[in-house]
Amino acid sequence: MHDNIRDARIVFLFESVQRGTMRAAADALNVAPSAVTRQIGLLEQELAIPLIERHTRGVTPTEAGKLLLAYFREQRAHQEDLLSQLEEIRGLRRGTVRIALGEGFVSDLMAGPLSRFARDYPAMSVALDVGGTNEVMRQVVEDEADIGLVFSPPPDLKLVSRTISKQPLKAIVGPDFPLRGQAGPFRMADFLPYPLALNHVTYGMRQVLQLAEEAEKIRLSPSLTTNSFYILRQFVKLQLGVTFLPEFVVSSELAAGELFALPVRQSILENAEAHLITRTGRKLSFGANKMLQYMASGLSSLR
Repeated sequence: MHDNIRDARIVFLFESVQRGTMRAAADALNVAPSAVTRQIGLLEQELAIPLIERHTRGVTPTEAGKLLLAYFREQRAHQEDLLSQLEEIRGLRRGTVRIALGEGFVSDLMAGPLSRFARDYPAMSVALDVGGTNEVMRQVVEDEADIGLVFSPPPDLKLVSRTISKQPLKAIVGPDFPLRGQAGPFRMADFLPYPLALNHVTYGMRQVLQLAEEAEKIRLSPSLTTNSFYILRQFVKLQLGVTFLPEFVVSSELAAGELFALPVRQSILENAEAHLITRTGRKLSFGANKMLQYMASGLSSLR
């Protein structure tokens, strides 16, 4: 086993795992597939341990391979942050800030922090990815995103919450929903007779609802499941049924009187939170730090 790790060879392992096959990695790197196989083989010889497992559908990393990939991602993130800091010392404020977040946050991010950042730092760019809670957490852990914004994420020692904002989940209904004229707050069970639309289970809001279901000993059976907040809003606007969301996701519709938020007396729903997250130990670049400040300020005043 060699004492040094050759980062240049780890690129071949990284691309193979990211793309699923060595052939796809070879295409991305513009080399022959045999070169990818050879470089990974040499890396395994140097470290004296298998790094990938080959399957009919492609390759997956071993436990040792996962450790090496985590090291590679961290080194790459450190290099990007260092270059950004050197640019700042030279008086140049350039670079890219990568943000991953749930779709429900997009409107507030665009209207507030993102527009302020674009005005104050016009030479910097932003890469914005939308996904469920699990995907956002993965991107932040693996340094694919500098900053994540998620709803009630499960605990993870690899992540730190920089800012937390309480955002209760409420029942979102249309103007003619039968319970709207009654005095609240309501119980979750009150909504069981009505058609229900919910996110997929990879979303934090759905995970919060599942915890509340267990606490209340009931089961929600959605007639529609989707990864789109737009579809959830349309489902209710067309008066097809009810959904559960924090008010900021439907702030425009609430203001216009198109939708209505009914309070639900359930402690888990009432204490749901939005979290601004970064990877534990990650030293952010100048641009990412500034964006983090703007987003933290915006999170505390979500509509």
